Amino acid sequence: MASAELNERERSILTAVIRSYVETAEPAGSRTLSRRFGLGVSPATIRNTMSDLEEKGFLFHPHTSAGRVPTDKAYRVYVDELLQIVPLGNSDRLRLADEIGAGGSAIESILRRAAQSLGVLTQELGVALGPRLDQTILEKLEIVRLTAAKLILVLTLRGGTVRTIFIEVAGEIADHALAEVQLVLNERLGGLSLADIRASLGARLRDANTGSGTTELLNIFLQEGEQLFDVAAPTVSDSVVLGQASLLADKPEFASGDQMRRLIELTETRTEIATLLRSRNAGSGVQITIGNEHGASLPGGLTVITAEYKAGGLAGVIGVIGPTRMPYDKVIALVTHTSSLVTELLG
Repeated sequence: MASAELNERERSILTAVIRSYVETAEPAGSRTLSRRFGLGVSPATIRNTMSDLEEKGFLFHPHTSAGRVPTDKAYRVYVDELLQIVPLGNSDRLRLADEIGAGGSAIESILRRAAQSLGVLTQELGVALGPRLDQTILEKLEIVRLTAAKLILVLTLRGGTVRTIFIEVAGEIADHALAEVQLVLNERLGGLSLADIRASLGARLRDANTGSGTTELLNIFLQEGEQLFDVAAPTVSDSVVLGQASLLADKPEFASGDQMRRLIELTETRTEIATLLRSRNAGSGVQITIGNEHGASLPGGLTVITAEYKAGGLAGVIGVIGPTRMPYDKVIALVTHTSSLVTELLG
C-alpha cells in the first residue's frame, strides 16, 4: 500500500497539493499551501516535506516552476485512501433526474442524455457503453424488402433496442414467402436470448414446414444465422455514447496541438474507448483508472471514472474521461448517482 510510505504530515500536505493543483492548474508552492490550507506548519517545513514526497514519487517538479505537481501515484493514493466524498447536492440530483428522465425510454436515448448531462455537470467528457446484447431477449423480428435482391432484418430487443441487418438474396422472394418465414422465425425464436438463438438456430428451423418459395430464405438463416444474430461483438465502437468533447478543449492539458489531436482521434474512432469501457463491465461500484494505468489504450494524463448500471439482466457502464487533474470528490459522486438513476430508468 503506497500510503504506508507516508506519515500524517505527508498525507495532509499531499492532499493540499492535489487540491490546489486541481483548482488552479498551477504547480503548488509552499507559501501558497501555507496560506490556503492552514496546515499548522511553516512554509519551510512544507517545502521540506514536498521534497520528501518528490523523492518518494508522489510529486514532480516542473523545470519552469518552483512548485510541485502530483504524479499518477499521488492521485491513486488520494482517490483510494485520502479522499472524502461529498454527498451530491439536491440541485444536481434534480437536474440529472429532469434531464435524463425527459425523452424516450429506449436504452440508447437514456444513455445519450445521461452522458451529455454528466459531462456538462462535471465539465469532463461524458461516456457510456451500451450493454452487451448476448443475453438480450428477442421480442420480435420483421423482414422488410429493400430491393429485389436485398432485405432488411429488423430485430426488436427487450428494453427498446433495435438492430437492423442486411440480407442479400439471389432473386426476388414473393411477399407471401417473406410473411411465412417471418411468422416461423417469431414463433420459434421470440423470447430467446441472442446467444441462445445463435447456439440453437439450426435445430429450431430444420423441421420448419412452410409453403413454396420459402426454402431459399430459410436456408440463408440456417447457413448464416450465427453472423446474422451476432449484433453484440465486444468491441463494437458504435455502442459507445459520448457527451461533448468540446468541454475538454479549454482545459490547459489540451492546449498543445498533439494532445488535442489525440483526443479528436479517440472520440472519432471510439474503438479504444469501447475496448477500455468493455473491460470494466464485470466490475461493480465505481472504478477509477489513472494516467499510465491505461497502458497504450489512452494517451497519458487522463483519468477514467465509471460506474456500472443495470438494464434488466444486462449491464453497461457510464462515467467520464478527463485530465488526471479533476475534482474527484464531485465527479465520483455525480457518476455514482447517474449510474443509479440510469438503472432506475431502465428498470
